[in-house]
Amino acid sequence: MPPLSILIKPASGMCQYRCRYCFYQDVMNNREVKNAGLMTRDTLEALVKRAFQYAEGAATFAFQGGEPTLAGLSFFKELISLQKKHNVKGLKVFNSIQTNGGLIDDDWAEFFYENDFLIGLSIDGDRDTHDKYRLNAEGKGTYEHTRRAAEILRKHNAQFNILCVVNDDIAVRPKETYNALKKYGYLQFIPCIDDFGSEERMFSPTAENYGRFLIETFDLYKKDYESGSYVSIRTFDNYVQMLMGRRPESCSMSGRCSCYFVIEGNGDVYPCDFYVLDKWRLGNIKEDSFLSMSKTKAAKEFVSSSVYVNEDCRKCAYYALCRGGCRRDREPFDECDRPGKNRYCKSFRMFFSERKEALVEIARKVSGR
Repeated sequence: MPPLSILIKPASGMCQYRCRYCFYQDVMNNREVKNAGLMTRDTLEALVKRAFQYAEGAATFAFQGGEPTLAGLSFFKELISLQKKHNVKGLKVFNSIQTNGGLIDDDWAEFFYENDFLIGLSIDGDRDTHDKYRLNAEGKGTYEHTRRAAEILRKHNAQFNILCVVNDDIAVRPKETYNALKKYGYLQFIPCIDDFGSEERMFSPTAENYGRFLIETFDLYKKDYESGSYVSIRTFDNYVQMLMGRRPESCSMSGRCSCYFVIEGNGDVYPCDFYVLDKWRLGNIKEDSFLSMSKTKAAKEFVSSSVYVNEDCRKCAYYALCRGGCRRDREPFDECDRPGKNRYCKSFRMFFSERKEALVEIARKVSGR
């Protein structure tokens, strides 16, 4: 069996914030059971036990939401205890968590440091852009809470990176966004996702704006790299790795979907965080093994439905790097139930036409050629 990477939603889609563009609220609204509830100890033990039975070499446990810290610090302490109990093969274990930071205090940060968690902290640029969309239950901005969480994590030497959702307000302010976040050193930018079936992009960047965002952010990335002040940006790092002949670590850049197992609070399992929908339910971790779920009809259909490559993409000079992008950005499917062209096709064409040679130059330097 291969190394295993699973994404766990211990608090389902529950969250103390009310981010205006939250894609998971739409996911929950498109399934019969909207909120799967807090994960119980029995469910947690079942998934840990099955993970170590299936995996070889390494097991990665990633936690997301909603807001996963709502499960409580005791839940994560129990996780560590169960991992030690069931890791009879002595596999390498990696733990990570994506959080809005609202509940992070000294106890959380100390736990993350002591147990070698990698934390993804959600910050959308500077205060103005963050507070416009990332609101609490009272409708107030949350930037100050998130900034304070970053300070606490730093104080305890907990390892963390930044996730910034690129909405249209962010897209037209690349310099301000990069300068607000570069001090953290490790950044990930992902374009905002609209609701299923949405024909009108309420929050997502236009293709033109996202293309300019990629170009201008890359220029800042390249400048800092050349000056010896390298800031990691996941998208650009992946492109450099691909130009060096290596596989991208981001699934959205691989050219087709995989089945990486997303586990909801009640133990139900799905193939992707963007598709935690009744149609794609693979089974339940308390009843089914990872091996059996990987062989289900739903798992096979999910992977196979992403394989089709649009004819324009086949002819594109940049397909080797673009690879069509994330399945979610290739909706709606056509009348033959095949994914369409990426909604950001124009964005990537803009970027690669203007900056591919600069990417190649960085790849040569990194590889020492």
